[in-house]
Amino acid sequence: MPELSVVVITAHEDQKALLQVQVDRTAIARMTHATSYPQTNGDPIARRIQELKAEVILVDLAPGETAAALDAIALLRATCPESAIVAMGEMTQPQLIVDAMRAGAQDFLSRVTSTDQLLDAFNRSMSSQRKVHSSGKRGRVFVFLNAKGGNGATTVAVNTAISIAGSQGSTALLDMAPLGNAALHLNLKPGFTTMDALSNLHRLDASLLDGFMARHESGLHLLAGHPGVNTMEAGPSDFARLFDLMVNQYRHLVVDVSTRLDAITHVLCELSDMVLLVANPDLSSLWSAARVREFFSASPAEQKLRIVLNRHHKGAGFDDSDVEKATRAKILSKIPDHPAAISAAVERGVPVACQNNSDIARSFANFGNVLISGAQPPGGKRWFFGSSDRLTLRTHP
Repeated sequence: MPELSVVVITAHEDQKALLQVQVDRTAIARMTHATSYPQTNGDPIARRIQELKAEVILVDLAPGETAAALDAIALLRATCPESAIVAMGEMTQPQLIVDAMRAGAQDFLSRVTSTDQLLDAFNRSMSSQRKVHSSGKRGRVFVFLNAKGGNGATTVAVNTAISIAGSQGSTALLDMAPLGNAALHLNLKPGFTTMDALSNLHRLDASLLDGFMARHESGLHLLAGHPGVNTMEAGPSDFARLFDLMVNQYRHLVVDVSTRLDAITHVLCELSDMVLLVANPDLSSLWSAARVREFFSASPAEQKLRIVLNRHHKGAGFDDSDVEKATRAKILSKIPDHPAAISAAVERGVPVACQNNSDIARSFANFGNVLISGAQPPGGKRWFFGSSDRLTLRTHP
C-alpha cells in the first residue's frame, strides 16, 4: 500500500492525467483527489481538501493561472498545516519561485517533471514537514551583505551568529559568499560545503544536511562556502530548496552573501526576515550602500533592509541622519571600530564574540538580542532622495 496520499490542484485536464501516472509510478504515493484551485476557506473545494488530510498537495502554477495558484497555496498553508505543499511551475522564473515559497510551498518543481524528480520531492517534503511538526515553526532568517568589498559583512555575520547561538541555541551560518571564508574566521576545516549539499539536493533531508554541517565549539553549525571558483550550475530554485530545508532545521539562520549580488541573493533576501546591509561610515561605502539598495528596489526585500554601521567611531564625519539620507534605509545597529581586536581574532580563528570580556563582544551580543527580539529602528522621518544626492561632511566638535 503506498505510503503517501497526494492531492493535485490544477485547472488543466492534461496536467491532471500526467501527474496521475507519475504519482502512481513513484510506488510510494497515490493520487487520492484532483481538483481546481480553491478560492475561499469555506468553499466546497477547500472543505474537501481539508477532509482528505493528504500528506502532499501538488499545486500547478500553470501560465495564466499563477495568481489563482499562489492564492490557493496561501489558503492551503493556513487550512492544511499537516500537508506538505509542492508548487509546480516555470523554473526559469525566479520571482515565481520566491512567490510560491513565500506563499507557503515547501518545494518547487518544473511543470515538466519526471517520476524520479517527483519521488525526490516527496522524500524532501516529508522530511521537511516532519521537522516542522516537531519544532512547531520555521526558523528566522537574517541575511548579511556588504555595501562594498571589505566592509566586514562576513565578520559581522560570523560574530552575530555566534552570539545568537550562545543565547538561543539551534543556530546555523550559511556561507554564500563568492569565495566563502567564514570557516577561516571560525578556525574550522569543513569536510563539506554548500556545493556538496546542492549536488545531493535530490536526496537531501534533515539527516544528510546535518552530516554536511561543521560544528563550532560555541554551538554554531556552519554550512561552509565553496573555497574556490564555483563551476557547478545551480539556480535560484536550487538554493531556495536548500534554504527551505535549513529554516525547518534551525530556529535561527544567518546567511553571509558578502559581495554577492545576483538572482540567488535576490531570492534569499526575499525569503528572509531581515536584510542587513553592512556599511562603513565613509563616503564611498555609503554611496555603494545606496546602489545596493537600488538592487532591491520595488521588491519585498527592500522593506526588510536595514543598515548595520560597522567600524563606527565618534569622530566619523557623518551622523545618523546623513547615513539614512544617503542610503534611504534605517540604521539598526552600530558596531564599534576595534581594528586590532578584529584582525587578531581572524588571524587566530577566535571570533571576538567568543571573548566575553571585551566591549566589542558585548556589542555583538546586544546586536544579536536586537535581531531575535524583532526590534526595529526608532520611528521618525524616512529619507527619500534621488541617487544623485551627496552627503555633506560634518565637522564634529
